[in-house]
Amino acid sequence: MTTPRSSFRLVLAAALAAGTVVLAGPAGASPAPAVRTCGNADLTASYRGGEGAAGHTYGRIRLTNTSDRSCRVGGFGGLSYVGGGDGTQVGAAADRTGEAAPAVTLRPGQRVVSRVDELDAANFPRKECRPTAVDGFRVYMPDATRSQFVEHTTTGCRDDEVHLLSHRSFRRP
Repeated sequence: MTTPRSSFRLVLAAALAAGTVVLAGPAGASPAPAVRTCGNADLTASYRGGEGAAGHTYGRIRLTNTSDRSCRVGGFGGLSYVGGGDGTQVGAAADRTGEAAPAVTLRPGQRVVSRVDELDAANFPRKECRPTAVDGFRVYMPDATRSQFVEHTTTGCRDDEVHLLSHRSFRRP
């Protein structure tokens, strides 16, 4: 003879057993593959100049996924002026401003941007700045050790105590 209490226990046990099967999922299921980190070969760097203000020019470094697969990128890269026709760094590397943005997944053709603020070398005394021609930017992808050259002619300061560049974390436009 079954009592209401023992019937309840049987129903509860059956429900728990069924729930366990449902929670376990289908046999042989594998987790979704992780999206790999974007490498230097996956991304192409470019620069788009923007507006100017008193003694400043604002623009954006863009990283476009030119690979045939999705990849993840986020946070700060590296940025500096280069010149001399041979990639020699001119002055101080760019200062990082703001917080690091979270990583995002880029499908082929998608991009992230980093806002760049350039101070005009003419804002500084010539003796302190030691103006020199700049051929462009050296751009490092976040977490990368290889860089890309992006053409951008301007004038920089040879003295690395003078900080002309700052940039923000890479994020979606």
